[in-house]
Amino acid sequence: MKIAVIADPHFHDIDNRQGVARGDRVAIRTLADTNASTRVFNESFHATRALLDDIVRRGISLVVVAGDLTDDGQQSTMAAATALFADYSRRFGLRFVGTPGNHDLYAIHGRHQSKRFLNPDGLPTLVTSDPDMGRGNSVERIVSAEMYCGGYGSAIPAMETFGFFRSKGDVHWECPFGQDDALEARSFEIVSADGQTRRRMVDASFLVEPVEGLWLLSIDANVFEPKNGDLDPALEKSYHDSTDAGWNSMPRNKGFVLDWMRDVATRAKASGKQLIAFSHYPIIDPLNGTSADEARLLNDTSFLRRTPRPEVSQVAAATGIKVHFSGHLHINDTAVFRDGDDWLVNIAVPSMVGFPPAYKIVEIEEGRMDIETVTVADVPGYDAAFPLYRVEAAWEGTSAAVTEAANHADFLSRHLAEMVRHRYLPKEWPQDLAGLVPQLTLGDLDRLAGCNAPLTASDTLPFLASIDEGDRDGWRALPFFEMVVDWYRLRKGREIGLDFIAPERIAAYRHLAGCFKAGARPDGSLQDRLSAFMRMMVDWLESAPSRDFSVDLSTGEVTARDHLGRTVRRHTGAA
Repeated sequence: MKIAVIADPHFHDIDNRQGVARGDRVAIRTLADTNASTRVFNESFHATRALLDDIVRRGISLVVVAGDLTDDGQQSTMAAATALFADYSRRFGLRFVGTPGNHDLYAIHGRHQSKRFLNPDGLPTLVTSDPDMGRGNSVERIVSAEMYCGGYGSAIPAMETFGFFRSKGDVHWECPFGQDDALEARSFEIVSADGQTRRRMVDASFLVEPVEGLWLLSIDANVFEPKNGDLDPALEKSYHDSTDAGWNSMPRNKGFVLDWMRDVATRAKASGKQLIAFSHYPIIDPLNGTSADEARLLNDTSFLRRTPRPEVSQVAAATGIKVHFSGHLHINDTAVFRDGDDWLVNIAVPSMVGFPPAYKIVEIEEGRMDIETVTVADVPGYDAAFPLYRVEAAWEGTSAAVTEAANHADFLSRHLAEMVRHRYLPKEWPQDLAGLVPQLTLGDLDRLAGCNAPLTASDTLPFLASIDEGDRDGWRALPFFEMVVDWYRLRKGREIGLDFIAPERIAAYRHLAGCFKAGARPDGSLQDRLSAFMRMMVDWLESAPSRDFSVDLSTGEVTARDHLGRTVRRHTGAA
């Protein structure tokens, strides 16, 4: 049996039912908002279809969706997304089994959404569900209830065909609360940190056996913990957003789900069922041990905030589940956690709206699980929004270089560069380092590595000006900014990232990493911080197999194989 695992479609309907599409107008989000986001918006319309078409071509009928089916849970978007997936079920017999993501719903009552859309003249219109929201720098404002993101009570019923309720053809179905699939029977009490505020919340986890012998465990790892104080339960600000919480909040707030996972794993082993678990959030550190270096270089980042703590991975591994698929971070990664006899493999699945555009195919053989990573580079209609992007860029006096992309994968690679420019450097990097990145070349880095005196960022340019420039040809002329973009390509894509980086660049990066490794510098010096940057890049080049590999279901060993089936790399998760 083969299973497709996809994550984070973030479907947005550019034909729109949100009240923004009138006459010849379509619902195209702005390029400015796209460049500043961790994902692209408009391209999901065609990318989701291309993804499902690829799955159909491969003859796969069972598809796991690891959360964030929709753009932001807007009512009209939810309706369009579920209608699209229902169409593929009807026409091609696809069966979808899902889990809710942080973009699909919000707590019990939901929350407002506001988005900017392009007019034909390149100027933005704000469409919002919040009547109190001003239009800001938009030329027009439209208030539409269709923009509202629902809570559990509306979003889960909207996704009912994704396994959240019992289906007639299933061999078995259950949830942490028993056999009753009604939402009112699946609520629990969640308490604020000070113990004073208590709310009833729904947990949408379930176990389904769609075919004999296969158990799919969908874990709802969304945690909407109420904030301290007697706040209005209907307001978004009354809860801690699940986006950064993930599995770190599960033991404290949803211990009953972990108890149920342990029971499911025990029964699966006793009855000979093949168990595959999945949730929206990673359950093991996706940075593969480079978190300390990232903290040294960048301090607090969204990746670090979303990284599961070791004690959380330990608790999860102790439940007995062995293989867990996740989405949320839009990365391609495989991580292994071991604690005594307990082990757990987390397979992070990429998204079609973030670099790299890919999904996983799972095939279960005797005693092992084979995973293939499929990149979907060609998407018919990937450039549908490009004409409006160019109009917008001309009006704003900004670059539309992303519209020169040759295909969807190239567009996402270019979008990543814009994300580094507009989001990561200004928002996540320390100001002194962010200011240096556009001013340096790899040749400058080579000279900095050879400087024995510890430097600060402010010392760097005077130091470089004081020495002979040396050779600035070849790889030494490459801007440091391009290396930073490649750093993110590897951070997000691992092995797939190599498909988008010239081999001579990789050779230059390895050379520089060796140069920085050779010299010991005081903690906090510029050279020390750059050493951490280089170390992470090399770690990702040599990390666990992330493209095509096998998991030994008795030992947890992850083995990468080449096209001839020969072992090329092993990863056990051992310290």
